[in-house]
Amino acid sequence: GRGFAFRRKQKIERQYRKLLKKGRKVRSQQDDQFTDTYPEHLKHLYLAEEEMLKKRRRTPEDSVLSEEKLNEATDTCTFSYRSVVTEGKFKKKTSNQKAKEEYEKIKAERARKKEEAEKRKQQREEAQRLYKQKKMEAYKILSKKTKKGQPNLNLQVEFLLQKIQQNT
Repeated sequence: GRGFAFRRKQKIERQYRKLLKKGRKVRSQQDDQFTDTYPEHLKHLYLAEEEMLKKRRRTPEDSVLSEEKLNEATDTCTFSYRSVVTEGKFKKKTSNQKAKEEYEKIKAERARKKEEAEKRKQQREEAQRLYKQKKMEAYKILSKKTKKGQPNLNLQVEFLLQKIQQNT
């Protein structure tokens, strides 16, 4: 009921609620902090920078349209330098794109390593299977008995002879 685990759970919940309240306060302070309270002599610079940032941001519709235009241009294969310039210079990769590429590289590397490990495992299993088969054949030859139950020395000597011939 109300033992150690319950009290611990309540303590964690209280700490979580505190963090949420602090987060709300911090956000509201940050919002107030960045409202238009620029110094008068620098205000024109800040406004110009905001406009530049707004122009740089592309809406999802714009990016889809530019991709469609680029695809059409590559499909015709007869686009001129002007069409490429009008499309705009290729943007630098965003951190998300870089992260995706890095993830794909890591994923490919892991897949390659997994395949290599699988090949090594199959080779090891094949070698073990052959080893066991050889051992079993040797055991069958060496464990044969005569009608009276004595070991068959002729077969044992032949087996040893074959072994010596294989080694040399």
